[in-house]
Amino acid sequence: MASSERSPIEDAEESRFDRLRSRLRLLYHGQSAKALRFQSIILLVDLAIIAFFIATPLLRETETFLWIDYSIAAILALDLIARGLAATHPMRWLRQLPVIIDIFILITLLAPTWLFNLGFLRILRLWTLSRSSMVWRPLEKRGLGAYRDTVQAVINLLVFIFVVTGFVYTAFARRDSGIAGYVDALYFTVTTMTTTGFGDIVLPGTFGKLVSVVVMIVGISLFVRLAQLIFRPAKVNFPCPQCGLHRHEPDAVHCKACGHLLNIPDEGQG
Repeated sequence: MASSERSPIEDAEESRFDRLRSRLRLLYHGQSAKALRFQSIILLVDLAIIAFFIATPLLRETETFLWIDYSIAAILALDLIARGLAATHPMRWLRQLPVIIDIFILITLLAPTWLFNLGFLRILRLWTLSRSSMVWRPLEKRGLGAYRDTVQAVINLLVFIFVVTGFVYTAFARRDSGIAGYVDALYFTVTTMTTTGFGDIVLPGTFGKLVSVVVMIVGISLFVRLAQLIFRPAKVNFPCPQCGLHRHEPDAVHCKACGHLLNIPDEGQG
């Protein structure tokens, strides 16, 4: 038998592996009732994980913290493996920024003691979730896709607040800054990014001043972006027949990219 020939056992194993990938692809990307139920369960689990990440600074001293931490690590690892198998091009999928962030979060979960100072970055899981097509596909089918930019802007703001809060708490707590706990760090972050600046909590040293400047600049930018999306008319999804651009103003007559005449239907049209 030539070395290039495959045995029936190898063919059977490959066939089972291909069927597994196809099944996972249907569950993660399909639109059947079974797939939508699976995706809803995954979404609820993700939200529970994010709630744990937010509450981590308050829970880390409890006896059950490590059990919950490692349990979430196991769930996230299984989800990453399953999503990788479901991807049409796994290596290309592996290079995507949300996937890289999820892998980093998994590492912090597997080494919570060594990497606790980086644990505040786990909230980036909320950002990766907001970029998931699994979340937005069913919402777009229900006509809620027009609010995608606004929801993502809100999530960007929340993620920024909690990342900065975690960083400030990790870097400045119990120093000469007035930050005695996580709530103090959250209070400082919100008052600084809104430029309220009561002055009762001030980060010490030049580094503290630079952190405050960055928080103010980025925070105001995120607030302005969110305000623009709230008070400006929501854009509609309508592919331009000429260039394929999807996002247009509701009253657009011509495509802003190529100038092609558009015929965007009203909401009441079928």
